[in-house]
Amino acid sequence: MLVFNDKKTLILIRNYSQVPDTKQWFVYMLECADGSLYTGVSNDLAKRVEKHNAGKGAKYTRSRLPVKLVYSETAPDKGEALKKEIKMKQLSRAEKLVLIRQGAYSC
Repeated sequence: MLVFNDKKTLILIRNYSQVPDTKQWFVYMLECADGSLYTGVSNDLAKRVEKHNAGKGAKYTRSRLPVKLVYSETAPDKGEALKKEIKMKQLSRAEKLVLIRQGAYSC
């Protein structure tokens, strides 16, 4: 439950929620040590990959280290990044590999 001590605070919170997200977001794919692919989103891609490799990322990647960034693309905000992530997760492995080969980022 949120409690506001005055109307000014409530107005500030409402206005803040309408401010566009100025951080760039990324949808990315990692190749895990076992050859599997993991898809995620982040607004700091380098730090996120570092966290994955330190065992502090997603539960899925912790037992499949090390991971390697094989694909990324930008999104204007978190919402769009999440939409792209959902679409990517629905792709078959073969379709993901094509995307990686043709993609915005490839190593």
